[in-house]
Amino acid sequence: MKRVAFALLTVFIAITLNFVLFRALSGDAVSALRCRQCSAAFKEAQRRELGLDKSKWEQYKLYVADLARFDLGNSVPSEKPVRGELVEPIKNSLPMIALGTLFAIVFGTLVGVISAWRRGTAVDKGGLYTALSFYSMPTQWLGLMLIFFVASAVGLPSSGIKTPTLGLFTDASMWELFVDRMKHMILPALTLGLVLYGDYALIVRSAMLETLGEDYVLTARAKGLKNWAIVRSHGLRNAMLPIITLVALSLGFIIGGSITVEYVFSYPGLGLLTVEAIDKRDFPLLQAIFLLLTLSVIFFNLLADLLYFTFDPRVTA
Repeated sequence: MKRVAFALLTVFIAITLNFVLFRALSGDAVSALRCRQCSAAFKEAQRRELGLDKSKWEQYKLYVADLARFDLGNSVPSEKPVRGELVEPIKNSLPMIALGTLFAIVFGTLVGVISAWRRGTAVDKGGLYTALSFYSMPTQWLGLMLIFFVASAVGLPSSGIKTPTLGLFTDASMWELFVDRMKHMILPALTLGLVLYGDYALIVRSAMLETLGEDYVLTARAKGLKNWAIVRSHGLRNAMLPIITLVALSLGFIIGGSITVEYVFSYPGLGLLTVEAIDKRDFPLLQAIFLLLTLSVIFFNLLADLLYFTFDPRVTA
């Protein structure tokens, strides 16, 4: 209950800071309109419609009241509800993010465990140097390298989310549409997964090395247990806490971290929508995106805290 209460308090603070952040900027959503024929009277009417003519305290109360009704306001350029503007990009981003994160968790954990198990060998050095290399690579640079050297070599599309002509002149089956979507998703997901892979491999290796040096592991060796049984039953299970933390943090921040990936690959997800909203100075849409990113970080951190009680009964506070 203490963790949940602290998470709710953090949500309230995040909502308040999200409101203050966009009011601290010079100008407002109406002054950012790129309209040559917009008169001063029109812009003033827009400010009254959006409630920007009221005091900051009244605007804050209206903002919180709207959030309580799950009303995120309207996009200024399109005049459409922000909630509707977010649906399709989120539906596009989540499968790509899930695929890349799953790749990073599986291969990063596997390489980290094997490197710790074979510490000091060529296998360990190879896994360590590979993880450090991908961990150090800028995401956008890695994406460009995959476009230049991988996309054309294996025949994968390097932009968009689907082939525009697919299904227009032929009756494409659901399987063909699924395969086409996967082809467009592989390179962005691989870029995201490779960068995260280095992070996972390094953390898992460090956690495993610390665990394998404990006394109970030495006792297990003295009992004659095989190395892999010790690694699986005693090492990995007791190294789960830092791995859970890393998974929760990466899932929270990954939505924001996909901005550069989606921009490089012109992938129409939440990241690309953020870039377009910045370019259009669409403050209500940006405010909703920032709030969504903040809430995702808070939620996954709370989830990690609650999972600690399951994996380690010694955690009581």
